[in-house]
Amino acid sequence: MDTAFNTTKEFAEALDKADVLHHVRDRFYIQPHEIYMDGNSLGLASKDAEASLLNALEVWKKEGIKIWNIEDSKYYHYSKHIASQMAPLIGVESDEVVIVGSTTSNIHQALSTFYEPTDKKYKILVDDLNFPTDRYAVDSQVRQKGLDPKNAVKVVKSSDGVFIDEDAIIEAMTDDVALILLPTVLYRSAQVLDMKKLTMAAKERDIIIGWDLCHAIGAIEMDLTQIDADFAVWCTYKYLSGGPGATAGLYINKRHFNRNPGTAGWFGNKDETQFQLNHTFEHQPDASGWQVGTPNILSMAPLEGVLNIFNEIGMHAIRNKSLHITAYLMYLIDEKLSDYGYSVGNLRDDFKRGGHVCLVHNEAYRISLALKDKGVIPDFREPNVIRLAPIALYTSYEEVYKVVEILEEIAQDHLYEQYSNKRGLVV
Repeated sequence: MDTAFNTTKEFAEALDKADVLHHVRDRFYIQPHEIYMDGNSLGLASKDAEASLLNALEVWKKEGIKIWNIEDSKYYHYSKHIASQMAPLIGVESDEVVIVGSTTSNIHQALSTFYEPTDKKYKILVDDLNFPTDRYAVDSQVRQKGLDPKNAVKVVKSSDGVFIDEDAIIEAMTDDVALILLPTVLYRSAQVLDMKKLTMAAKERDIIIGWDLCHAIGAIEMDLTQIDADFAVWCTYKYLSGGPGATAGLYINKRHFNRNPGTAGWFGNKDETQFQLNHTFEHQPDASGWQVGTPNILSMAPLEGVLNIFNEIGMHAIRNKSLHITAYLMYLIDEKLSDYGYSVGNLRDDFKRGGHVCLVHNEAYRISLALKDKGVIPDFREPNVIRLAPIALYTSYEEVYKVVEILEEIAQDHLYEQYSNKRGLVV
């Protein structure tokens, strides 16, 4: 990968001309006079997603209840239909993926399925940097088993509050650990954990291990078949651009299809007997058996459209563009912003960083507010991080150049001093 960058605007323009993915930008709704750098929180709407959603609306309007039986029962089996598009992004078979619920509800589903504490093996191993919802779900499931999270949840502490030491995680895989839940990409620092190494260590110790892919799917390449984890969960509204609160995903390794879901519902019942409406649950022996209620068609429909883009381009090309454009952003930060107190807070190695750049500054919150008033949409994470995500599918190199120019202006002219440090509802 060529990273011989320079700091001129003409160079950014030349990068855009050479970018083989630049044309894909036209398939997304880019707002005029705005530079969107927050696709790691909520991806932009695409025209493909819009068309798929509008089509589902038209089908509903025309067919009513008949929607479930048309097009070879496509909408009745909508999870399976979208799973076939989603599975290539994580390197698994389509019957190992179910499109259902939210990240948090899927963590509950997975833990209630796989967490079977005994007197000697009862702890869940987590890290202290993961997104809080994962810990809320873990603590809740531990309490459901009549245990105290203070005793049954084992936390691997970060030594610096930024990164997690993988060897420390392995060291914590003691005989009393029954299950592990970890993030693939840390939401604040963008650190990518070595899934293969950690999963192998867990399996050697007879520990169930699952992964939170929320900040990884659609941003980095993954092969969960090779990794052979037990389960994984993810949202679909960040890099995947499935829409606000879009239906999430759950991976169940096929070697666990014989298990019953911890949270059973009628849509996880076998097709053959579902409408016999028996009061005895008959588990569908694939990932779709972990469905609970009727699929949320209008929440799932945008995914059908946008996943066409991902599979048309492929994750390899997307990851290559992401690595290159984030490297360019880090280069500009180093060259143009370091004199103003800015620094890069993520790891530099390609295999160790996800899809966003952590811009660190003591006035990060107020700078993030100034950026928004200047037409740049980032997000802020406590205590001092502005997350900037140049998305491979719709961010241009020239936009990255302009963002750095604006950051320089904000710091040079102390424009952030016009803003309050009082936190807003959504930051």
